[in-house]
Amino acid sequence: MSLEDICVSVDEEVQHVEAGRPHLVILGAGASRAAFPNGEAAGKKIPLMEDFVDLVPIKSLLETNGISHQGLNFEEIYSNLSTDPSMKSVCNELQTIIYGYFSTLSLPQNPTLYDHLILSLRDKDVIATFNWDPFLIQAYRRNHKTVKSLPKIVFLHGNVLSGYCRRDNIHGTKNGRCAKCGQPYTPSQLLYPIKTKDYNSDPEISSQWEFLKDVLKHALVVTIFGYGAPASDAAAIDILSQAWGKPKVREFEQIEIIDIKNDETLRNNWARFIHTHHYETHNDFYESWIANHPRRTIEAFSNEKYAARFIEPHPIPKDVSFTELWSWYSPLIEAEKRANDLKGS
Repeated sequence: MSLEDICVSVDEEVQHVEAGRPHLVILGAGASRAAFPNGEAAGKKIPLMEDFVDLVPIKSLLETNGISHQGLNFEEIYSNLSTDPSMKSVCNELQTIIYGYFSTLSLPQNPTLYDHLILSLRDKDVIATFNWDPFLIQAYRRNHKTVKSLPKIVFLHGNVLSGYCRRDNIHGTKNGRCAKCGQPYTPSQLLYPIKTKDYNSDPEISSQWEFLKDVLKHALVVTIFGYGAPASDAAAIDILSQAWGKPKVREFEQIEIIDIKNDETLRNNWARFIHTHHYETHNDFYESWIANHPRRTIEAFSNEKYAARFIEPHPIPKDVSFTELWSWYSPLIEAEKRANDLKGS
């Protein structure tokens, strides 16, 4: 066996377009914080649940109504309020303020981590996000003009830029119109991650979760980026775990976790999903399979893990313009088009 037989060059990886199984990416608030550690385009900070009250202007509302928030994350605060009928008006006002805050967030003009993420997956792949911020849709919009094959996006807790037609059960974007009935989409209702949430009670959210469960059953690689599997979101973890199945039957699949926590903590948090050693952790998105094998993550993973071949990294160029970035992705996309044409012939 020659060296060429056991090595995969960048050119070979670019041209190798075969994998049909999806790569699923699950995003939490930590992904947006990692993308914009110094704030978004206008400098607004991206909140995590732990510092939510300090960054989103809700502190005065809480304090005026005698609601304790010291030492509590927002999930815990809202969980307590949502079960108290006397706090219904406060809950409604909280949702209005929070919706307003996240609606004002915007991507910087230059390519960002979210642009790299969107461009580095194909239309067979899926990004499922718990985040309310608009960054995924904004990144999708400005890249889709040039690159048509982009991943599907699922909003698990609603989103400030997503919309929904309840009549036809069609998802779209805010201010858009249903492709079937022509009526304006209803803005997404933000579903807060509380202990008593029922993902089946709202048709918009329920349909998103049903789609995710089907994708999770077929995914070969699952990347969990900035989502900590909080105890307050036990219902979500149960649904994900049931769809994934017992780890012992997922002996060929891989869990990839991108988070600033240490390896042991992450391994323990996601033990329900990990088959023996079939996982890896990274502190930086740019160390991930997505960033080092864009649009070919499943092919690269299969070559390394199944075929025992050495694979050469093909990292995303981080500090280039959109024109340069789209040009860099062009050979990958052209190879995909040729592969699709051969399948159709």
